[in-house]
Amino acid sequence: MDRDAVLTLFKTLVEPHEGITVKGKKSAYTAVNGNMFAFLTPEGSLCFRYSEKRRAELAAQFGTDLVRQYNSVMRGYVAIPEMSQAEIAALYAECVAFARELPAKPTKR
Repeated sequence: MDRDAVLTLFKTLVEPHEGITVKGKKSAYTAVNGNMFAFLTPEGSLCFRYSEKRRAELAAQFGTDLVRQYNSVMRGYVAIPEMSQAEIAALYAECVAFARELPAKPTKR
């Protein structure tokens, strides 16, 4: 899937979740309480944040490695492979629930 199609999918995933919007001009991402929990890579991959235990389970299930962006390991994130929109929506809902449980992080302004 090309990046524009994945971005459209990402925006569709976000719509049902109250208080969450896609942010970022160059790199699309979602955050709640100051914690980023999902983003779209420049290459067009969706990456979702989970507890470390769940991330390891999903990485093993999907056969993926650690997510790296700009030479940094993104702890807790797993790259989501191509699958049905319903399956991705379920995974996104799970990561939203996880993000809402994280302690609020003050924004730097």
